[in-house]
Amino acid sequence: MFGYKKIALGMAMLIVALLSIQGVPAADDNKLILISPHQESIAKEMTDGFKVWHKAKYGGDVELEWLDQGGTSNAIRFMRSEFGKNPDGINVDIFFGGGTDPYLKLKEEGLLQAYKLPDDILSRIPQEYSGSPVYDPDFQWYGACFSGFGILYNKQLIKLMGLPTPKKWADLAKPELAGWVSSADPRQSGSVHKMYEIILQSYGWEEGFGVVTRMDANVKVFSRGASEIPRNVDLGETAYGLAIDIYALAKIAEAGADRLGYIMPEGETVINADSIGILKGAPHGDLARRFVEFVMGEPGQKLWMLKVGEPEGPKEFALRRMSVMPDIYDKVGGRTDVLVNPFKMSSALKYDHEKGSARWTIVADLIGAMTIDMHDELMKAWEAVRKGGMKAAAVKQLIAVPVSEDEATRLGKGEWNNPEFRNVTITEWTKFAQEKYKTAAKLAK
Repeated sequence: MFGYKKIALGMAMLIVALLSIQGVPAADDNKLILISPHQESIAKEMTDGFKVWHKAKYGGDVELEWLDQGGTSNAIRFMRSEFGKNPDGINVDIFFGGGTDPYLKLKEEGLLQAYKLPDDILSRIPQEYSGSPVYDPDFQWYGACFSGFGILYNKQLIKLMGLPTPKKWADLAKPELAGWVSSADPRQSGSVHKMYEIILQSYGWEEGFGVVTRMDANVKVFSRGASEIPRNVDLGETAYGLAIDIYALAKIAEAGADRLGYIMPEGETVINADSIGILKGAPHGDLARRFVEFVMGEPGQKLWMLKVGEPEGPKEFALRRMSVMPDIYDKVGGRTDVLVNPFKMSSALKYDHEKGSARWTIVADLIGAMTIDMHDELMKAWEAVRKGGMKAAAVKQLIAVPVSEDEATRLGKGEWNNPEFRNVTITEWTKFAQEKYKTAAKLAK
């Protein structure tokens, strides 16, 4: 009996070796593990598309497992924690989604690995767009598609309530919008975090934080994720909401353009790459590289843009994302719901990705401590300031920020990685917020 087992084991090992030579993953190596903040529709369409592509090209079946940590910021925290315990790898192959800034930080921390796309794909993708990187020069991450950031608004509701049509981020900070704005916690949502960073870079640190503070004072309630914001605006729970284009366009397609509108503030926003990268120690490296090739190649790029039911398009969910391949726009023609060609537009805002990446966590913590965790106190102070006639001294006190831009960037690059220092500082910021809101209310009288 032992001899038969030995022969069987030898045959199994030979089969595994032959499959590997032919480029087909072995039976115990056919599952790709991804961590992603992407919504279920993207996960499903990319999974189904990759399976078909892989079967046709390599002749083997594959499975994909998507890990959901509840948002980009949570995904980053999870990966850092796991790599802290397992520096050589965390049994996850790919990080997919979350913009560009997190990938710059992950690369700096040595948590990504390089993979150069085939030349016939890479040559079709620009390395930069409007001054921002589309892919890493060392090939550790790639922008898989473009995202736009703006404001979704309920046309019918603002007409009924006599509220203004938004044109700029600062419009959301107007006193008459109190209780009419939707946002999410930037510590949970990568896309909302990006919009806060865009505001800070558009207006400058102090003025930008003033816009953020008054805007957040107008927020009715902070949702856990960005996907909830369009629903709130559509239902009329709020009239305005921060929204990434994919969520806004999907909701407009559902509710109708006569009901909802969407603007990307001119000169105050960016078209940003939403990226993908292979993690250090990826357990299924070959499969991970094939998935990146699929997403970045023409099959994946068409999947982002084509309407449901179109040949080579999604089967169930329209993804409505902008391709990073300029020639794809002509190829999909009128078969897409994506109405913007980023290669035929320009943005006046020159976004600094290195700055955004360096202070990613500290900006989220600062806004969280000052406006979200202290939201009740902020709203009461804002009400007093509004009723007091928006006195300059009261407004100045309301929007005061406890740390300079240079200091925030310096801390983000070093000491903020020390949990004890970070917790002590956040506590100090919370006390600062309590005091400034009390003082603002007094000055408003």
